Amino acid sequence: MSVALLEATGLNGWYGKSHILKNVDLTIREGELIGLLGRNGAGKTTTMRALTGLLPRVEGRLVFDGADMIGRASHEISRRGMMLVPEHRGIFATLTVEENLTVAARRGARWGVDDVYAMFPSLAERRRTAGGKLSGGEQQMLAIARALVTGPRLLLLDEPTEGLAPVIVDRLVALIRDLRAAGLAILLVEQSLDVCVALADRMMILDDGHVVWSGSGEELMRADAVRGRHLTLEHA
Repeated sequence: MSVALLEATGLNGWYGKSHILKNVDLTIREGELIGLLGRNGAGKTTTMRALTGLLPRVEGRLVFDGADMIGRASHEISRRGMMLVPEHRGIFATLTVEENLTVAARRGARWGVDDVYAMFPSLAERRRTAGGKLSGGEQQMLAIARALVTGPRLLLLDEPTEGLAPVIVDRLVALIRDLRAAGLAILLVEQSLDVCVALADRMMILDDGHVVWSGSGEELMRADAVRGRHLTLEHA
């Protein structure tokens, strides 16, 4: 069994006085892809913000690559190799594709600018285009490419396929599968159950800030009651 890269135990998180995350336990091993599921408002994005130092108040135990992360600033956490691609993508709209990449690139990173151009040929073709002029799919590709050139050991993807055309979704699924095969650990928040089942080694379901289920994709597809209670609007 591979080594635990990230271990969160009893993780609690707040926005102001609102207690959003409630005793979340999460382990991600080297090279593992975990799918995080749940209805809107269940706490998925908040979990990612808690892990990456973006949530104002977090309590519990959070160890990444052997070091305690609680209380560390987000830039410290990213330098250690935990990189978030947020739902809003966060690219610099007025910078070109190449400027978005070069401003983030780190010396010694596993993937350089030329490497991500090979992964995303459409970005190479538009390297002099401003980020804000790209299509939604191209912006998502740029956001992922920019994260890769920082040299992550754990990549956090928040709703990477949301709002994209099926052909772009298929391309991203293939890319994420390749990254996982290359040994990159990934935490994937995704509304599409099909995408999660296709990619994840394990899946977890959040509901009202709690982890309410975990298991394999095959187990989840057999668990009709679990899906009905926690993933559909049937019991919302």
